[in-house]
Amino acid sequence: MQIYVDKIFLDNYVEEISTRFNYEIVFEKPHTNNYFIYDTNGLSLTLRSNNTIKLMNINFMSGKLGWRLKRADHESNLKKALGKTKNSLKIFDATAGLLSDSMIFLSLGHKVVAVEQSKIIYLLVEDAVKRSKNEIPFLKNLNLINANSLDIYKSSLESFDVVYLDPMYPIPKKNIKKSGDLNSLRSILESENILIEEDALIDSFMQTDYKKLILKRPLKAKKLYSNINYQVKGKSTRFDIYL
Repeated sequence: MQIYVDKIFLDNYVEEISTRFNYEIVFEKPHTNNYFIYDTNGLSLTLRSNNTIKLMNINFMSGKLGWRLKRADHESNLKKALGKTKNSLKIFDATAGLLSDSMIFLSLGHKVVAVEQSKIIYLLVEDAVKRSKNEIPFLKNLNLINANSLDIYKSSLESFDVVYLDPMYPIPKKNIKKSGDLNSLRSILESENILIEEDALIDSFMQTDYKKLILKRPLKAKKLYSNINYQVKGKSTRFDIYL
């Protein structure tokens, strides 16, 4: 993977990324399909597919996630899934992705360990956190890790109140046009040769010694296990809760 940067924007942060992940810094736009761009907008990813170029940049202050954060109190289904509590929970997000739900958990006053296996997705999110930390105080309660989530969970010395799983499932044909971010994530995983077997991941976590496990599923998806303690249902998704 290459990082394209104008020399005027070259700084210690992008050099540290290059060293840490063995990515090459270049000063001319690459001809490859996927590469990073580092500029005033932070770190972005160029995705080229079928002569179409998409620039992927994560911003917690605007867009869909920014809107969700401004109305976090309205995230009633996520709050119901967590359960009523006045205490700050320790949540292990095993499928961090773009941090969509973890940011809501943080905004509600909880602490989150979020693990993402993809180096590319991790770096985009890490950069978004870096750019937003002065504007979003609760980001201090986030521990973002690039690794295999099951390995991290099993080796952790922390005790978590909640394990959260939001695996990527097949996109219904009628929703494909609305699933831009999900399609981009799949494309990134394919470029890194990361094979995510959703059911196997869930099985592995179900066999761990968890206190509470929340599994996010499409509303009409079949139940994977019969020992669901309760469910929280929305318009298109549901949360299966195991205790």
